[in-house]
Amino acid sequence: MAGAKRRAKKPVGRDRVLFNILSYAVLTALSAACLLPFLLVLSGSVSEQYSIQLQGYRLFPETISLDAYKMLFRIPQELLRAYGVTIFVTAVGTVLGLWLTSMAAYVLSSRDFRYRYQVSFFFYFTSIFGGGLVPWYIFNTKYLHFHNSVIALILPILINVTYLLILKSYMTSIPEALYESAKLDGAGDFTIYFRIALPLCKAGLATVGLFIALNYWNDWYNAMLFLDEGSRNLYPLQYFLNNILTKAQAMNAAAARSGIPASDVPSEPMKLAMTVVATGPIILLYPFLQKYFVKGVTIGAVKG
Repeated sequence: MAGAKRRAKKPVGRDRVLFNILSYAVLTALSAACLLPFLLVLSGSVSEQYSIQLQGYRLFPETISLDAYKMLFRIPQELLRAYGVTIFVTAVGTVLGLWLTSMAAYVLSSRDFRYRYQVSFFFYFTSIFGGGLVPWYIFNTKYLHFHNSVIALILPILINVTYLLILKSYMTSIPEALYESAKLDGAGDFTIYFRIALPLCKAGLATVGLFIALNYWNDWYNAMLFLDEGSRNLYPLQYFLNNILTKAQAMNAAAARSGIPASDVPSEPMKLAMTVVATGPIILLYPFLQKYFVKGVTIGAVKG
């Protein structure tokens, strides 16, 4: 008993202490390096236009100004509508994309599916080679009728082959004995998928779900392609903010030609204010998924 206590109270070696100190120092430096760009964005968003033009972006603003945010929120109804469109598209697209991706991954990981390797190669091949932008646009608008529709913001990026292969590697690692025992008890494929496969892949689902949500949240390209001025009520947040910035820059150019000081239109702080407005909800969401996200990334790295 005494020997066990002595072993339990064995002092930590000097090398271990030095390693911990160096590890904490390096991690602190890396954390500060990751935090500084965001602080720079936040500082620039509350800076004066002329201050940025004369002195550049600074970590601490010389004078604090909320002109950029005032201009962004000058039309709060349209901004809130753009937020609502983005939240709806992100929620629906993430749920549908995660559901379809996980179902396809389950089928491709099943040993009962004879052609799983051929179909996996088909998915992988199409992710490397595409038909080109023009045929893709014509197919979506002429045959699928995506033009000026909320479907155009969801379906084009609904399935990502990379995420499909990640989930396939997760489900392949599930012991086949679990599937066989469930089948002996009379469970079908949908029951096995919902009761066994999905609960055992929570980390992978959270990781892939976060990636899909980020893709939808940051997407503006499909809105630019498939929505015109008559569908302004369908503009997502990123495309709406991009239009505001474009108009602000046009106002700056017109003011410069007319002899009006360009600092009257805070286009430079608006770029950073738009970043803060667009990334705020994602920053608030990430802490709730951090545990699953880190676990999912590390497991996926080990599985290769």
